[in-house]
Amino acid sequence: MRLEQLQAFLWVAETGSFQQAALKCNVTQSTVSRQIQALETEVGATLFHRSNQAKLTLAGEHLWPYARKICQAWENATQEIAEMLAGKQQELCVAAIHSVCAAYLPPVLEKFCRHYPKVKLRVTALGSDRTLKVLKDGLVDIAIVMNNRLFTTSPEMVMDVLYTEPIEVLMAANHPLTQYEQIPWAELIRYPQVVFKDGYGMQRLVKEQFERLGAKLNAVLELNTLDAFRGVVRQGNLIALLPSSALIDARLDSTLAIRKIGITPGNSKVSSIKDSVWSREVVVVTTSDRMQIPPIIYFWQLVKELIPGGVRKVKSQKSKVKSNL
Repeated sequence: MRLEQLQAFLWVAETGSFQQAALKCNVTQSTVSRQIQALETEVGATLFHRSNQAKLTLAGEHLWPYARKICQAWENATQEIAEMLAGKQQELCVAAIHSVCAAYLPPVLEKFCRHYPKVKLRVTALGSDRTLKVLKDGLVDIAIVMNNRLFTTSPEMVMDVLYTEPIEVLMAANHPLTQYEQIPWAELIRYPQVVFKDGYGMQRLVKEQFERLGAKLNAVLELNTLDAFRGVVRQGNLIALLPSSALIDARLDSTLAIRKIGITPGNSKVSSIKDSVWSREVVVVTTSDRMQIPPIIYFWQLVKELIPGGVRKVKSQKSKVKSNL
């Protein structure tokens, strides 16, 4: 059964004429006749009394309300798709890691809302892994997450690198590690740590770094908000390894201290790490089909324009790149 057969059926039923239906459908009368015959074969019954005026048979009367619903649903669907592609979608859903939501998204959101006042903007702060899942499930349109090449994204994903930032150590202002300007790994690994919960890219990044160093991560507490990290670390001996953008508020707090991470020269396992600066990459991700929709394109452009970063990269890539989202 084809949609044009149902449309022809409705026009014949409305006009009472195969000829008039052909004019409405912009086809020949013989085409309408073939479509009705094919439809009758499908349903296994005659749909019209063929006389001076085409009138519905009993089978035709039963089919008519269903055909009308199907054609109306198709019309609604095509109209909604056309409006979406014209930038008239009702809402835009964004998921981003906590540090981006707190530090960088507000000017993006403000400018987007001024440009698209009729689009409802929904923003959720999530861990990188969870963010990728909801993007794949179609629950959000754009994700801003931490990139991790061990995490493979789907082929339909499109990714752009926003910035690279160092990982630093957050601790209480009176913590013993404050004696160092750059904390050696040999000293760092001795202290218990607060880490992000499972599903957050930073937890995986910290664990992988400790494994690479052959060190044991003493994670005694898992949290999922930056306020909680600051509150717990402020109390005493616990430390946290966090990206620079997550430490903006902490830098203004006299009860907290932040230090860079160094490499201990005498440790062969540590010295095998090529770069002395441990960092993470933050990326914006969506699907290729969404990049046809004007509000999404505009939000993407705002993110690239207004979110600042350390080492800025602007080369777009299809996501053969492996990301931790």
